Amino acid sequence: MQGNYDRIVASFDEMNLKENLLRGVYAFGYEKPSAIQQRAIVPCCTTRDVIAQAQSGTGKTATFSIAILQRIDEKKPCVQALVMAPTRELAQQIQKVMCALGDYMKVKVHACIGGTSIRDDQRKLEAGVHVVVGTPGRVNDMINREILTTDAIKMFVLDEADEMLSRATMPADVLDVTECFMRNPIRILVKKEELTLEGIRQFYVNVQKDEYKFETLCDLYNVINVTQSVIFCNTRRKVCIFRTRAGLASNRNFVFLEFREISRSLTSSFLTLLSSS
Repeated sequence: MQGNYDRIVASFDEMNLKENLLRGVYAFGYEKPSAIQQRAIVPCCTTRDVIAQAQSGTGKTATFSIAILQRIDEKKPCVQALVMAPTRELAQQIQKVMCALGDYMKVKVHACIGGTSIRDDQRKLEAGVHVVVGTPGRVNDMINREILTTDAIKMFVLDEADEMLSRATMPADVLDVTECFMRNPIRILVKKEELTLEGIRQFYVNVQKDEYKFETLCDLYNVINVTQSVIFCNTRRKVCIFRTRAGLASNRNFVFLEFREISRSLTSSFLTLLSSS
């Protein structure tokens, strides 16, 4: 399925954003919108349904965050937008981005995720928030308890839509599911061969067992001159394993600091995306 929308808005100033939101966008560090932002922010600010997919690291979280902040009525202290994310870490990251972009606005954004106090969720929701960013389990629980009301919600975002539907790409069956819930959606999709950023070369190494990964990584660093890098793990547990892999738990900080000193690397357990590519 191909995209059906190609309008481009070249600058944030041309998007007719609220003055305080525009201040927040520039304060966040943006100067010029990325390709996905040029195409998706304006339609997302309307009442149209939108399916958006683009390369990793192109500002998709900011895309829907800006659209939500544009549509929120700050004077109404009720939940007007709901964002669903597949992991707690991603939900927290989205909440931080949205708060930063809305720094000059009077918008309250709450992360409703598992592993936190239900009473805290209840207290904050009853006090009034404009946007809820959460994981499916906790959000469903809050709705069933009638703590989170959906009557005033006018914008719903399914972040990492393919991941939430247990898929690795945005295949036809995922798009078929959207037909049940979306009305003539605008589709901003990229071709499979264009799913990686230009200028990035990709390689992979097959390893037979999980425990071989750390040794293989160290071998690569021994033969390749790497000045800076980012290492992503899909769970916090694996990050901890990386930190303790070479010795006893009591030495984990030393091991990690030594590894970081050698490679100048950052180990992280999540990556922010709108829809996986």
